Amino acid sequence: MSERKVLNKYYPPDFDPSKIPKLKLPKDRQYVVRLMAPFNMRCKTCGEYIYKGKKFNARKETVQNELYLGLPIFRFYIKCTRCLAEITFKTDPENTDYAMEHGATRNFQAEKLIEEEEKRFQKEREEEELNNPMKVLENRTKDSKMEMEVLENLQELKELNQRQANVDFEGMLEVYKATEEEIRRRQEEEDEQELRSMMEAANRKRLLEDSDSDEEGSQVKPKHTQKTKATDILVKNDNFQNKKQRGEELESSSVKVNSRQLLSGLVVRKKEVAQQDQAKQHNTKMDREKIAPKVTEMQNESALQSTGAVAESHSSNVNSSLPGSSGVSSLMQLGAYSDSEESN
Repeated sequence: MSERKVLNKYYPPDFDPSKIPKLKLPKDRQYVVRLMAPFNMRCKTCGEYIYKGKKFNARKETVQNELYLGLPIFRFYIKCTRCLAEITFKTDPENTDYAMEHGATRNFQAEKLIEEEEKRFQKEREEEELNNPMKVLENRTKDSKMEMEVLENLQELKELNQRQANVDFEGMLEVYKATEEEIRRRQEEEDEQELRSMMEAANRKRLLEDSDSDEEGSQVKPKHTQKTKATDILVKNDNFQNKKQRGEELESSSVKVNSRQLLSGLVVRKKEVAQQDQAKQHNTKMDREKIAPKVTEMQNESALQSTGAVAESHSSNVNSSLPGSSGVSSLMQLGAYSDSEESN
């Protein structure tokens, strides 16, 4: 049994290749090839657009009796994707492109025709100049005249635009300056607002710290070694209220002084204004020192009067509640007894 994959074939000694019959194929035989559309086209029957690069199974054949410098020209047959109409185009080796033949129209064909016309005109002109030197001078004069006309038209258009354009440069500069000043003013206002907010936050923090320290000081009470009288209970409420009022007044005055000191430390003033402020502060301090002892005396007198009134009302209530009693209340007896013990 012979091998399945053989590289060398057996040729008998009487083999004559000239005796093998040759196939006679037609010259216009067609082949099926796979290709892409070389340009954008539109079908004439249904109006379908076929874009460049779309793939088709086309039939290929050689065009009879058409050559370009010995190169054969090929024709391709494709079908429309919508109506299956036949579209044909062929190669154009002269322009290194493809030429539309039947069944569709090429898009952007007008631009291509204009370019071809320009190339043809340029070629004819070069040929005329080579044979006729006078034509060269005529073409140069025509070109120079055309350039001068174009420059003159351009200059006229510039002058016309300058006449119609009414631009006020001074007004533009004023508007620009106004906008700059507005932006600067807004920035200054924002800076001032930030400073105020920072100062308010610092003042609040300091006030909270001062109030916390005052509360801690008021909570710490000294121990009394002396014995208290029974009648001192009636006077405690009034003394506590008076102390509370005095503490609130002192806190308000200290807050004002602290806020003024902070502002004076932050803001730099002129010498004259600073001296006037110092004189005013000194006068206010002197007035406060003069008024403070009078206020304390008045508060003490009012406190004593209130305590006396409370004691009298309490003693009258006790006497009225105990019938048949001799005018001396039990509280007064206890007070006399405690006084006698202290004297002993």
